[in-house]
Amino acid sequence: MDIKQLRYFIAIAEEKNITAAAARLHMSQPPLSMQLKQLEEELGVKLIERNGKGMELTDKGNVLYKHALLLVNSIQEIKNELQETEDGKRGVLSVGINTLSVTGFSEMLQSFHKKYPLVPLKIVQNDSPRLAGMVKSRAIEIAFVRLAIDHRGLTYHHLINENFVFVSSKKIQANMISLKEISHMPLIIPSSEGLGIYNTIFEAFSRQKLQPIIIGECSDMHVLMEMVKGGMGVTIVPKSVLEVYGNSGLYSTPIRDANLISSLGVIWLENHFVSASAKNFIKLVNEYL
Repeated sequence: MDIKQLRYFIAIAEEKNITAAAARLHMSQPPLSMQLKQLEEELGVKLIERNGKGMELTDKGNVLYKHALLLVNSIQEIKNELQETEDGKRGVLSVGINTLSVTGFSEMLQSFHKKYPLVPLKIVQNDSPRLAGMVKSRAIEIAFVRLAIDHRGLTYHHLINENFVFVSSKKIQANMISLKEISHMPLIIPSSEGLGIYNTIFEAFSRQKLQPIIIGECSDMHVLMEMVKGGMGVTIVPKSVLEVYGNSGLYSTPIRDANLISSLGVIWLENHFVSASAKNFIKLVNEYL
């Protein structure tokens, strides 16, 4: 078993189709099928179950996939560390961004690309807990996340704090609104149960012994804003989210005495090599924010 075979197996596991995996690897199908067969024979286990035209990993296949992904990414990381120039003009910037987004993130990427045009970009958007998992598995190197998340094994570098705001399709008369007033309105939470932002909002109501009327959850901010704009409900989001996704059909109001703060930061593997490209991007973001 060698690295090449593991790369082949990862492609098969992710594509769940030999033809698609072969196309991804720029090779023909028969040699790839032979490599899979040889790998199964060498290990003495069945890695793939064929299901019609598709494939599914067996339990042992899942185990190999997880270890193969870590190993292949580690090898790539070693190559990057050995080959990368000291000023970070080459290498890959693999970065995750929280689904709530960051104001000016696309402008930051454009500035980085203008300064380092030879550095390829790999951008992944997901919720913070999943991004933390991707950093731990080395699928991405750094990620911009919002607390609260479990960041054991990760270094968390704080960037900014920002207040949450109340968002609705109708402008309210007062300059501020209370959580008690919001608790009587149909509320759409900008996340899913068990995730950081959801917990932050729900705990704010709990501290004041309030039971909000939650009619839905939505982790897609564009969809969420369209739902609010259509009058389906109201929401509570960090101020920058409205700046990124808001439009003329939405109104924001500060929330009184709620202590609702969103902490934005960047994470990477603790006690681990951080590429010059990642360091340069983190520096740019710090300057921008």
